Formats: sequence, structure tokens, C-alpha cells
Amino acid sequence: MRIIGIDTSLRCSGVGVIERRSGRLAAVEFGLIRNASAAPHSACLAKLQRELAALLARAQPTAAALEGGFFFKNPKTALILGEARGVVIATCATAGVPVFEYAPRLVKQSLTGFGAAQKEQVARMVMTILGLRETPPADAADALALAICHLHHQTGIAALAAQPL
Repeated sequence: MRIIGIDTSLRCSGVGVIERRSGRLAAVEFGLIRNASAAPHSACLAKLQRELAALLARAQPTAAALEGGFFFKNPKTALILGEARGVVIATCATAGVPVFEYAPRLVKQSLTGFGAAQKEQVARMVMTILGLRETPPADAADALALAICHLHHQTGIAALAAQPL
């Protein structure tokens, strides 16, 4: 089973692909999809789509895990993130990759046992679980954490399994 986690953002989206190998989890590929701060909004969305589509074709994941909804005080920020998430969901759907959504607290709890864990704690657990020697960039660590969370929730109990979007 190969999973891609995507920490969606307009300017810097983290991506991470993991797979189960001989009963252990391993990182296949991770990194960032960056957009210049001066790039037009539409160009950022187009680049996100192109680079994600290329990654999906290369990595061939069986599922994608995204972070669930947030509460935003600024409606413009919520709209921008919603547009980026729409691009990610549509790109995954076009590639035939089912998308699953996890609340930020659930991801933290799944990796650390504590739903209010700090980003650094989550990144250290990602390193430990995947056997990484160096800490991935923050957004890539979040993406890897999403992918790990998804695998943790794929149990034999169908009623507890996450449902695709």
C-alpha cells in the first residue's frame, strides 16, 4: 500500500509518499511544491496541479490523505486554501486516487498520542516511524504525518475506516 500525504497551501505545499515494506513504513519521496510570492494566484494553482499530477504519475499511490477543515478568521485565507484544496482533490480524482481527510488533532494524536502536540513533536515521530536521518521540511513532515495517519486508520474494522471524499 502506497499513500501520498498532501499538506495543501498556495505558496508551499508539502507532499510525502510512504509505503508499507515488510511490516514497516518507509518514505518513498517527500518535498515541497513552492510558488514564488510574486507569482499570480492562477499561476500558483496551475503549478500545484502540474507538479502534483507528475508526482501522482511517478509514485502511483493507492490513496491520498489531506488535512481536514480549519476555522479561519480571515475569509480571504479560507477561500485561497479552499481553491488550492480543490486543485489537489481534482488532480487526485483525475488520477484515480481516492482522497481521505483527517482532522489536524487526529493526525497529531495518531502519531504522538496527544492531539495538541507541537509541530516539532510530530516531525520527530515522523522521523522515528519512517527511519529518517534528518528532519524533513515542516510542510513535508506534515504531509508524511498525514500519510502515516491514513495507514494507521486502515484497520480491519470497516465501521472505523475513513471514507473517501
